[in-house]
Amino acid sequence: MATNQKDTITKPAKAGGTGSFVQENKKSLAVIGGAIVALVLLYIGYQKFYLDPRSQKAANEMYKAEEYLAADSLKDKAVKGDGSYPGFEKIVEEYSNTKSANLANAYLGGLYLQKGEFQKAADALGSYSATGSPVIDPLVLGMLGDAYSELKDYSKAETYYKKAADKSKNAFTTPLFLKKLGLVYEEEKEYDSALDVYKTIKQEYPESYEASLIDAYIARAEARQE
Repeated sequence: MATNQKDTITKPAKAGGTGSFVQENKKSLAVIGGAIVALVLLYIGYQKFYLDPRSQKAANEMYKAEEYLAADSLKDKAVKGDGSYPGFEKIVEEYSNTKSANLANAYLGGLYLQKGEFQKAADALGSYSATGSPVIDPLVLGMLGDAYSELKDYSKAETYYKKAADKSKNAFTTPLFLKKLGLVYEEEKEYDSALDVYKTIKQEYPESYEASLIDAYIARAEARQE
């Protein structure tokens, strides 16, 4: 009896045997493969028949809020809408996952900063997804630094100013956010770090607006080192 049982036991495939994994898991692989194809088709359909029309509709409805954004007296309408056209808050709420809603988060963050609503600014800007824009992406990171600076969360402010300065190095945004980083270092009494940042502006971005004023910041940081 024991001999018969031993004879009927299936021997495991040898390690490294050609096709052993595929043979033993053929049914599972077929199911997984079918599921992947289905997911790809669903994603394409989602993009084409759901996101694209919503994106177009969001863009069509957001243009009025963008017009209001340019006028100081109409910025509340840019946020809340005017009754006929939605503001940025409504665009974010109704058209999530679209490019327009993503951009609306950046607009909202800037507007909330101007209104002194710093936590709302941080929340809106934190919801923005980088697009690869050499202008908007670093500005959003820099505004996040501004929001956290105002909230006295200097650790986060430092993090976002560093990211903003490094995101797209140029003579406009980089020295701007480096200077703000230096100010945060001063708030944290890290005067050596502040001095290093200010000297970087002077040496690497001598033609920038910040460089034209940086000597005063350098002198102050040096004086506070003592």
